[in-house]
Amino acid sequence: MEEFEHFRLVVDKGQAPIRIDKYMTSHMEDTSRHRVQLSLKAGYVRVGDKAVKANFIVRPDDVIRFMMPYRPRGVEIVPQDIPLDIVYEDEDLLVVNKAAGMVVHPGHGNYDGTLVNALCWHLGIRRNVDASDERMGMLVHRIDKDTSGLLLVAKRDEAHFSLAKQFYDHSTERCYHAVVWGNIQEDNGTVEGYIGRDPADRLRYKPVEDENSGKWAVTHYRVLERFGYVTLVECRLETGRTHQIRVHMSSIGHPLFNDERYGGAEIRKGTIYSKYRQFIRNCFDICPRQALHAKTLGFVHPTTRKWMQFDSVIPEDMSSLLDKWRKYCQNMPQEEQEDE
Repeated sequence: MEEFEHFRLVVDKGQAPIRIDKYMTSHMEDTSRHRVQLSLKAGYVRVGDKAVKANFIVRPDDVIRFMMPYRPRGVEIVPQDIPLDIVYEDEDLLVVNKAAGMVVHPGHGNYDGTLVNALCWHLGIRRNVDASDERMGMLVHRIDKDTSGLLLVAKRDEAHFSLAKQFYDHSTERCYHAVVWGNIQEDNGTVEGYIGRDPADRLRYKPVEDENSGKWAVTHYRVLERFGYVTLVECRLETGRTHQIRVHMSSIGHPLFNDERYGGAEIRKGTIYSKYRQFIRNCFDICPRQALHAKTLGFVHPTTRKWMQFDSVIPEDMSSLLDKWRKYCQNMPQEEQEDE
């Protein structure tokens, strides 16, 4: 889901000159003047090709283009007492270490048990609320259900706009650890290109030709440890597109280990021996999801303006998977000689 909503307004021909914040507020349903002003302050509002401030005077036929950080509406959120691993919290924001398997936001087929349901309860809400309720916190970015790791949540509109702009400007630091199929030849590299939905499968994304069918994405990777048939890599996001790491690593022939959607839930590298096939099945059982963890998150605090950086421990399923591969590598020559 997009993190920003995009809007376009054309000023009426009979409109008398008026401040743009007043005009936008009167023409935007379910949007407060406060959020309009925050959008103007953040530089999200343009008339023609120019970013404008709140005191800009609009005139007939002016075309106003703007965006706002996405806030879901029309979805009822049920507060639920679900344990959360809160890494940091203050009056503006909180950082959560999300477990694999937890859906971030309620949606089709997942209306409870999500991170947002848990956040409602954590923030003191005990009755059902609409997703746009300002008390329940606002997700600044998202990670997939089966990806573990750090997520940033804003607790006030001012913090939301400030943090969302940092993600939009790609000034945050986001570092993931991933286990991928194959022995990556280079010690480091960059994958870039446009990513868009796969028309053959709406739940998948794929590299596409241009901006008309996708969005520009850049991933920098670095090899951390080699296991012959799989590799542990660090992926640093320059952009943050849906499924970006999963699509990029698959596109260079190294899909994430046990990533069913992108071809990683089958043996992609290795031997023909039955003992090896059983070893891989055991690995899939140990880490029953794509081996991807959002390990590091860095950003400028919206109020103090100080750089904040958080690091999380690799979760048990991925660490057990890595330990199993380390042991396998130590005995690889002997094991590959056996064919049961």
